[in-house]
Amino acid sequence: MKLSQLFGKNKQTLAFEIFPPKPEVPMETLFESIPGFKELSPDYISVTYGAGGSSRGRTVEIASRLKNTYGIEAMVHLTCVGHTMEQIDEILDSLKRENIENILALRGDPPIDQPDFDFSRGDFRHANELIAHIRKVGDFCIAAAAYLEGHVDSKRLDEDRRWLKEKVDAGVDFLITQLFFDNRLYFDFLDRAAQIGINCPIVPGIMPIFNAKIKTMTARSGCSIPAKLVLMIDKYQDNPEDLRKAGIEYAAKQIRELLDGGAPGIHLYTMNRLKSTIEILKAAGLR
Repeated sequence: MKLSQLFGKNKQTLAFEIFPPKPEVPMETLFESIPGFKELSPDYISVTYGAGGSSRGRTVEIASRLKNTYGIEAMVHLTCVGHTMEQIDEILDSLKRENIENILALRGDPPIDQPDFDFSRGDFRHANELIAHIRKVGDFCIAAAAYLEGHVDSKRLDEDRRWLKEKVDAGVDFLITQLFFDNRLYFDFLDRAAQIGINCPIVPGIMPIFNAKIKTMTARSGCSIPAKLVLMIDKYQDNPEDLRKAGIEYAAKQIRELLDGGAPGIHLYTMNRLKSTIEILKAAGLR
């Protein structure tokens, strides 16, 4: 099923994001938790891609098992980085064979061992080019990323909004935001997006704080951390379990406020943590 059909029913969706285990870790370590995630009744589960497309085989395999074994609608991440047009077409063909109809199209991060990676040398330099190609050659529902505070590579917010509009015009069905911790940013973003003609659903992506490493992640993504949240992290940084519990409470409050404010759904970055995901949904009144 194409996920765009869910939004057409004015349904507030619940989605989980998971990632493939490292190559040296057996896939079953992830699949052991899938029945537990399924019990939480997600509308879909998205499966991430490694930097430079490094885990593409596992991404497709996981998505296929979700859809064809567990009966959970799946969305795969697909990036420009590290792929020729021919390779992208091969991946699209494999998705069709596995009955996967939903793609999150991204530019992607450079390979870990190539910090000076030249994006201009690939067949697709930007996500909008990949989106246009997918729309041309395949019958998929396409999502894309939205950056509430701007992509780290964009010099100005208005420049970032123009890139976003180009992605949407290329054929996007809905958008998923990168992590953020102040809901005012999301609701302000909706107004600004509407002003430039972006009318597709924009689903907030929520990243729970499970440990103090979140500071490093936000620094790389360009996401700001509210002062009260910094104080919380500093307060519990030497007590991992208390920090996890405080992070769960914060994420639950974010989710509840967003849904009450009319967000079309929630995209929860689970970090493959089933127990914490259950606790977040319970605290948010969704379980």
